[in-house]
Amino acid sequence: MSDAAPERRLRSRTTVEGPDRVPHRTFLRAMGLDDEAIAKPFVGVMSTHGENTPCSLPLRPQAEAAKTGVAMAGGTPFEFTSISVSDGLSMAHQGMRMSLASRELIADSIELVMRGHAYDALVGFAGCDKTLPAIMMAMVRLNVPSVFMYGGAMLPGRHQGKTVSTVDAYERVGALYAGSVSRAELDPFTTPNVKHSCAH
Repeated sequence: MSDAAPERRLRSRTTVEGPDRVPHRTFLRAMGLDDEAIAKPFVGVMSTHGENTPCSLPLRPQAEAAKTGVAMAGGTPFEFTSISVSDGLSMAHQGMRMSLASRELIADSIELVMRGHAYDALVGFAGCDKTLPAIMMAMVRLNVPSVFMYGGAMLPGRHQGKTVSTVDAYERVGALYAGSVSRAELDPFTTPNVKHSCAH
């Protein structure tokens, strides 16, 4: 009797193995996959890349790098994305009702793609208050090998020779309402002269 543990079958094999999966394999062939790629573990590489917030703007290049890493490690990567709602841009108006709801939608959408395509593992990239927990929530639900990567913070800007950040802008707004600074002292934070950028 052998003491060797039984080999675990990859989840993705349910979509590619057997004569009844020939139609399934045609979809993979149409994406350029050959026999070697189809035989490897399928790894979902997802991000919340978009141009709606600096938190999501740099995620696509990071996901591309992860796809290269997955391929080098012996997997076949499949990139997909989800939405994001910026807390910073949605607050203090009706949009703030969308932020928390977006967390559930993101987690659900990741789970739908991963289960629908029977991927074997997941690499996720996010950078906002709701996208980070959303991806981790999906990872817990899926119970597949997973890696979460934080995409990086918005870098500080420069104003009058000093380093400034969004926190400084909030403090300046508070100071305006408290009467300790003038509108003229607040306005420069909203001009192109105060440069902010994304971490890459």
